[in-house]
Amino acid sequence: MPARIHRFLTADELVQLNRLSLPSRRVVEGTLAGRHRSPFRGASSEFADHRAYIPGDDPKRLDWKVLGRTDRFYIRRYEDETNLRVYLALDRSASMDYGSRKITKFQYAVRLTAALGYVVVRARDSVGLYVFSDQLHDALGAGNSRLHFNNLLERLDRLRPGGATRTAEALHRIAEDIQRRALVVLISDLLDDPDEIARALAHFHRQHHDVIVLQVLDPAEIELPFPRGAEFEDLESGEVIAADPRGIRDEYRRLIEEFVDRHRQTCAQLGMDHRLVNTAQPLDRFVCAYLNERKRLG
Repeated sequence: MPARIHRFLTADELVQLNRLSLPSRRVVEGTLAGRHRSPFRGASSEFADHRAYIPGDDPKRLDWKVLGRTDRFYIRRYEDETNLRVYLALDRSASMDYGSRKITKFQYAVRLTAALGYVVVRARDSVGLYVFSDQLHDALGAGNSRLHFNNLLERLDRLRPGGATRTAEALHRIAEDIQRRALVVLISDLLDDPDEIARALAHFHRQHHDVIVLQVLDPAEIELPFPRGAEFEDLESGEVIAADPRGIRDEYRRLIEEFVDRHRQTCAQLGMDHRLVNTAQPLDRFVCAYLNERKRLG
């Protein structure tokens, strides 16, 4: 693995990640022999179905048992296996620059992107990268070589948060750009119009992509723990409002819970995974727990 990975992850975190894989729950399309089901028919070991024999077919693929029962010639078809293409879509909008602790949402999200990329490439699957805010800033195609992953890490290393949020617009562009079925991981605070985001996620669904949505929030955004009145600034618009958290905390917590749950319900309806990622949680602990759960549930 590239030495640059140590700019994002500690040695202990890498040890934990070495035991993981990122499986797809949908049929995917790839280029190498691997562990994931493909929509194409090939000669792997898992039986798929039969089709009528056509002159020129390899006689070795004839199903003699079916011939004995029906007196007709049928070819056994198998599910080709393929490597997985994973595209990591990272939100670098200005709202991601918030952090009430030692790490901002964006810094956490970058480390999370690097961690997932590391898991994917170690499994000999392919990883690509999209970076967006109010527009699509960067796009790196999928690859699984050491050089390719090092290029991805270099791009992450240069990133800085900034710009307004137009999540849905960027997601539609990404959905149009990915031509083959793949696993798409969206890493964002999702602080945008939930209806527009739902329509963008449905775009991926129509194209038969497997999608994971990781909603990254700071613990202060979830709990509003501040003990006294203060001024709060919108990192994207610069608007400032004065408020006393003590008087609005209960209502705020109810609204943020509803906001997160709305995204969660959208994903559930589309057959996608949604996870709230609290930046107070150790990154390796979150990744291990989620990927082990995904593998167990299949």
